[in-house]
Amino acid sequence: MASTLTTPARPPAESPDVRRRTRVLALPEARWALAALVLFLIGLPLELLGAPAWTWGPLFAATYLTGGWEPAWEGLKALGRKTLDVDLLMVVAALGAAAIGQALDGALLIVIFATSGALEAVATARTADSVRGLLDLAPATATRLRGDGAEEVVATAGLAVGDVLVIRPGERIGADGRVLDGASEVDQATITGEPLPVAKETGDEVFAGTLNGTGALRVAVQRDPSDSVIARIVRMVEEASATKAPTQLFIEKIEQRYSLGMVVATLAVFLVPLAFGAGPTDTLLRAMTFMIVASPCAVVLATMPPLLSALANAGRHGVLVKSAVVIERLGQVDAVALDKTGTLTEGTPRVTAVRPVPGGRDSDEGRLLALAAAAELPSEHPLARAVVLEARARGHRLPPAEDFGSTPGVGVTATVGGDTVEVGAPARLLRGAEDARTARAATAAVTLAAELEEGGHTAVLVKVNGMPVGVLGVADRLRPDAAATVAALTGLTGTAPTLLTGDNPRAAARLAADVGITDVRAGLLPQDKAAAVQEWERAGRKVLVIGDGVNDAPALAAAHTGIAMGRAGSDLALETADAVIVRDELATVPTVVALSRRARGLVVQNLVIAGAFIAGLVLWDLAGTLPLPLGVLGHEGSTVLVGLNGLRLLREAAWQRAAATAATASAAGTTSAETSSIGTASAGTGS
Repeated sequence: MASTLTTPARPPAESPDVRRRTRVLALPEARWALAALVLFLIGLPLELLGAPAWTWGPLFAATYLTGGWEPAWEGLKALGRKTLDVDLLMVVAALGAAAIGQALDGALLIVIFATSGALEAVATARTADSVRGLLDLAPATATRLRGDGAEEVVATAGLAVGDVLVIRPGERIGADGRVLDGASEVDQATITGEPLPVAKETGDEVFAGTLNGTGALRVAVQRDPSDSVIARIVRMVEEASATKAPTQLFIEKIEQRYSLGMVVATLAVFLVPLAFGAGPTDTLLRAMTFMIVASPCAVVLATMPPLLSALANAGRHGVLVKSAVVIERLGQVDAVALDKTGTLTEGTPRVTAVRPVPGGRDSDEGRLLALAAAAELPSEHPLARAVVLEARARGHRLPPAEDFGSTPGVGVTATVGGDTVEVGAPARLLRGAEDARTARAATAAVTLAAELEEGGHTAVLVKVNGMPVGVLGVADRLRPDAAATVAALTGLTGTAPTLLTGDNPRAAARLAADVGITDVRAGLLPQDKAAAVQEWERAGRKVLVIGDGVNDAPALAAAHTGIAMGRAGSDLALETADAVIVRDELATVPTVVALSRRARGLVVQNLVIAGAFIAGLVLWDLAGTLPLPLGVLGHEGSTVLVGLNGLRLLREAAWQRAAATAATASAAGTTSAETSSIGTASAGTGS
């Protein structure tokens, strides 16, 4: 190692924790909505129990004021821009309800809209928090090497292309660059999603924000900090979130036409009879009745209860969906892209094979694993942890190790029971054989390692006293429900999912074959994943992306709908995604998609019911004389009816039916995949 690493600079100052999550009550929308809800809940029992109006009237009035002033103000500003906001109509409808003695109904409508606005504001603020927090992955300071060989600690924002950085063990790398000197292993899962640290030596590229292992490196800066991969991820997430066309609920897509039509019709009902000499009192009453029965309350409730019920049901089963809009989107997806590490796999390397060298002195699998684990025990490398965990899981006693040593990129050495045990990379430990016996063992070990690596495993060689005695295979374990989930998503969307991963092509291909995925795109950086999703979106596909890491965040933001794995998911992925699988049960994804489609079906049912009631009551009011109490009863009755219809999705049976639909889709998807495989094989044979 170069001498420049022997004169340590002062330790970098700890950067202040700038990742502060916005508190819910710090948002004015949340404070006003909470105030409106509290006032309404205090007044509700008083009104229902028949208390005097002076006890609950002021409470409902305060509810109207606290919850309604902001949408009313925004609606008035929209009028100034010559657009009609449905929120303003809701406030007017609520005031109209109060004017004819239905203050409770109007207050409830105000609370619903205020709460909806607050939830949207919270979601927006939390996403902004997570994007800002991503920048903390890159350290605030770095150790730069001056021209005279001395070291200085500088802010990473002030680094320039060509600067040489000293990266010590355990430090985060301050800038994108290339290794000039040294050897180490770098955990770059935040960028590429690879489950294991990657060996780095002279000439290799490294990324800002990735974590250095046990070796020391000298790195030449190759990109300005503002153009690092981490900085580009931040920009991509922000741009995708800002430019992603807002998916609106069905009723919101027609709100302008409906709102204008309702206002014009109400004015006509009031003004036309006046022009023909009708009395103002009766005309006003007819117009108010018309406004109540034609108001979109029932239509709004026709849409929201099924979606909110599906949202609540999914939440009980470990899928947190962030809004009713997301529930609606989930039922529209027709293409799926999956991450590999941490999504289809558990994200933790495990020993998958123990292969002793034939005829070696340690041909027993148990002894081979115990020796390797004893030597690896002091190491903190993920591969070492995997070996130790497997040995302990099999009940092996680990003998004490002495004289432990570790060489970055090569492996570890220790004395176990008087024998010198080496564990590490086969390519590094098999350089040069001293005698014919050792050469034969080395050849056998190379064959075993090649077989394991061909299967997508990481091969780990074990040597005892210089003699290769066996090879361990380590791989990231597939989730038990991964194959069934892929098949179910294939059946639901009609298209097999695509695997988007930053891992190496060989490991990606092996895993894809295990779960039935044929479209594999490996070795991708975050921008590559986002570009693939954007390409599908431009082609008219509604893409569902499922991922867990920082490197998945741009794709999650660009997708029609994004779902993050909850247990090991990064903060940015969790906040960027539209839904989170809390318990990492991948099989819940097709179930929640099926539930969403059921909710969309109930929305259509409810819209038909609400539309029929509104049309009937409006025709009655226009063609005859609809008594105001009867109009209110019909309006409220339709509202209750569609609300109860939507609440059916709260039942456990609704989730079970959705799971059964997903299971049926899984069977269909499996059959389709098998048919495709047979067809491909036949075509290959024929040629």
